[in-house]
Amino acid sequence: MLAIDTDFSFKQAPHIFSPNDLIELGRPGPGVANLAGDLALIPYSKYSLEDKQNKKSLYIAPIESSVNPINIPFPKGGEAFWLDSRVVGHVVEGDNGLELYAIDIKFETPEGSQSQLLSFEGPPTLVGTFPTKTATNFRYSQKAGVLVFSDNVYSDVNLTSVKDQDQEWENRGNSAYVYDTTYVRHWDIWVGKKRPSLFTVRLALDPDRKWVFGNQFFSPLKGTDHHCPVEPFGGTDDFDISETHIVYTTKDPMLPEAWHTKQNVYIVDFLGQEKPKELTSGKQGAIHNPIFNAQGTKAAWLELDEDGYESDRAKIVIYDLQKNVRFRLTQKWDRSPDSLAFSKEGNFIYFTAGDEAKIKIFVLPIPPTPNESTIDPEFAPKYLKPVALTTQRAASAIQPLFTGRLLFTQSSFTSPNEVFVIHGLDRYEMSVLQSDEPVPLIHEIRQITEFAREALQDKHLSQGEEFWFKGAHHHNVQGWIIKPGGWKEDDKKKWPIVMLIHGGPQGAWEDQWSTRWNPNVFAQQGYFVVMMNPTGSTTFGQAFTDAIAEDWGGKPFVDLQHGWKFILDNYPQVDPDRAVAAGASWGGYAINWIQGHPEYGFNFKALVCHDGVFDSNYNGYSTDELFFFNHEWGGRPWDKKSQKLSQKYSPSNFVEKWSTPQLLIHGSKDFRLPETEGIAAFHALQQLGIPSRLVIFPDENHWVLNHGNSLKWHYEVFRWFDRFVGEGKA
Repeated sequence: MLAIDTDFSFKQAPHIFSPNDLIELGRPGPGVANLAGDLALIPYSKYSLEDKQNKKSLYIAPIESSVNPINIPFPKGGEAFWLDSRVVGHVVEGDNGLELYAIDIKFETPEGSQSQLLSFEGPPTLVGTFPTKTATNFRYSQKAGVLVFSDNVYSDVNLTSVKDQDQEWENRGNSAYVYDTTYVRHWDIWVGKKRPSLFTVRLALDPDRKWVFGNQFFSPLKGTDHHCPVEPFGGTDDFDISETHIVYTTKDPMLPEAWHTKQNVYIVDFLGQEKPKELTSGKQGAIHNPIFNAQGTKAAWLELDEDGYESDRAKIVIYDLQKNVRFRLTQKWDRSPDSLAFSKEGNFIYFTAGDEAKIKIFVLPIPPTPNESTIDPEFAPKYLKPVALTTQRAASAIQPLFTGRLLFTQSSFTSPNEVFVIHGLDRYEMSVLQSDEPVPLIHEIRQITEFAREALQDKHLSQGEEFWFKGAHHHNVQGWIIKPGGWKEDDKKKWPIVMLIHGGPQGAWEDQWSTRWNPNVFAQQGYFVVMMNPTGSTTFGQAFTDAIAEDWGGKPFVDLQHGWKFILDNYPQVDPDRAVAAGASWGGYAINWIQGHPEYGFNFKALVCHDGVFDSNYNGYSTDELFFFNHEWGGRPWDKKSQKLSQKYSPSNFVEKWSTPQLLIHGSKDFRLPETEGIAAFHALQQLGIPSRLVIFPDENHWVLNHGNSLKWHYEVFRWFDRFVGEGKA
């Protein structure tokens, strides 16, 4: 029966950051600097609940000037990138394919004036047209005059035949998909006959300063069975370009994709005139973020050791292209970098990495290349111990600039993306190169955008407070507290409390903004929010991350119990009789597991499970990425060890103990954890006579991305909690 409710409304006021505010708040993307390093472009979108429209635009912000950013409307959306330091390329859908336009930017100091002016000149100039409407992930080499991009194509890897083959496929006379190998479906799509590949096309300025777009598209990966970017989330971080070559990563073409994570790194010329050369050793797992230095003499990437494990520790690998020598730089560092960038001079490498629930920027000098390839070279200490440039929040999109600067984007519990610049790194780099002793880091960080300041300045969002406690085996475990609006230390009011449980399970609650699970939204609806990073969480060392494998229902729940007791013992303002919990993915598994284990003593009055595991053994057969289950549960779902673990830790085996009211939410396009997991749990609750509710989003995957669906999600969650622990429910 379809339920329609009008019996609940959010708490809303000028000082409250409500779900409506979250959905309508502007969403800046990462900042990207031009070659000159004086301007940054930032994609931006803002949704209107009234108009039900998501308006997209592009901001251009000066990096070293107080001039306000300018906004260029993109009513039809599209992608933007720098063509040169004063021209933005904009790719947008046209009638017959994607069209590339050039937008001229003026940033100048008029004669006789002391102030600068920033503007864009229109209308945009049409540069060229792509044969499809699906080209994406653009990288442009101004020096080479070559544009590199990706597109989904058929087995002939021919862009110009895609349109005809699409029409042939649509008119095939049936709707069947037929498979001889996995994947059958991946993340949120049924896998078809098209796969991603890389392409190049000439693009340059002629002597008359007009952009000339080539009439021939080259396929450098043709004939290789290499697919780049790597699905489902790959993008421009799966390849990089020099003045002559592309370095890229792809799943190993000789292995079944669904139960292997092994990726290789290759280098190939722009036109594909030579066979791609493999740079990896052949003894590795997944690969991320291959890059070139500016000189084109070195490549680097992030490499995992274990095939079949996507959360293994990533190590930085440097490949000297002149000496054909490969070596690791962070073999002994117990953190996992997630993005890389060479300094402009190529003698330092900057990277981001999670460290105790913050995503920091680190730097290392690049040592002299060893005489032979090695995974554990002997270097002086300064080459082995990364130095942190930031210590809080969540950094991303790092981009070294000339004159010792670095552009980066940062978010936190209290702010979506803003763009920052670091100064003074040239002095630090020089000191490091001249000394073998530790060098003090003296640098300046300056914020250059303020997209959310006005909208959030009166909302009084909580910055979050860390707490630490002893968990399983006396390990130190970290968590976050987000206090509700109106909280006072001497407040005698008893606040309802919500435990939020993260997914992964190899993930973490980090000090960063979220448009899906935003803890300040929960806090400003009146809840004391607790978010713990139990066993299995990332950013606390690899052993802590690895420890959840084959122990999903074990140590993590010892941690959660100890942390819960710590909170109740130290915060008497919290009402333990008005406690609720919610989680997604592994967090959804945790909700279902807690249901069957009342002996944990959480005393939750209501639970919310989003896209969670109900029957672990069934999930081993039904999920898309089979390697994940095989690693976490000790083998394939029919193997004896795996079956024994599922018997011990599958929530479906403890349904007879379920008693807590529960809301279940699931997306029909969730192929990681199919919707039958949520439906099965709902059927169990219904037959047990336990108050329960099922919300299905037919058009959502493992996440809820549609703005209207997001509002409905928040409505259902807070309505459910209010029903059991709202005011007057004590």
